[in-house]
Amino acid sequence: MKKTFLAAALVAAPFAAQAEPEAYVFDASHSQILFSYDHLGYSTTWGMFSGFDGEISFDQDNPANSTVTVSFPVRSMFTGWEARFNHFMSEDFFGAGEDEMVTFTSTSIEVTGDNTANITGDLTLNEVTRPVTLAATLNQASEHPMANQPWAGFDATTTILRSDFNVGNFAPFVSDEVDIQISIEASKVMEDAS
Repeated sequence: MKKTFLAAALVAAPFAAQAEPEAYVFDASHSQILFSYDHLGYSTTWGMFSGFDGEISFDQDNPANSTVTVSFPVRSMFTGWEARFNHFMSEDFFGAGEDEMVTFTSTSIEVTGDNTANITGDLTLNEVTRPVTLAATLNQASEHPMANQPWAGFDATTTILRSDFNVGNFAPFVSDEVDIQISIEASKVMEDAS
């Protein structure tokens, strides 16, 4: 059961039949990262990254061989208010150029239950890399009813300190802690039959 979840925790389906690592790719249209923080004690402010891509390689016989990677531009952030976005991209926070990326690369997985696991990896944000652990929950792993191919999805949460990534301006009035919620779908890469 734990091995089955481990596959799903990596967004890989548990029906893999081969011993070789199998490739999965994110469904960019159904993968989101939401972040929120306390604003002066008056409100919770939200932002989002969406439409990004990621890759998963899963080795059923040796789960330690499995990997998850994701990368997306800082400037793909959506805040719902242009002035806030411009402030985030300013020297007060990211000072982000067009090519600056956010990346996450998994380094280990600890299975914690039948459908839960901790996925630890290196998060690079604002050109600073630190370890982050995601508390992940399997949503479903099955044949997609419309795509007719193996599909899997999970939710995950974590909390980071923005000051750890040198974007801690105005803390503690604007909270240093940023809560992150992730929801991911991914499809198995199918071999070309031709």
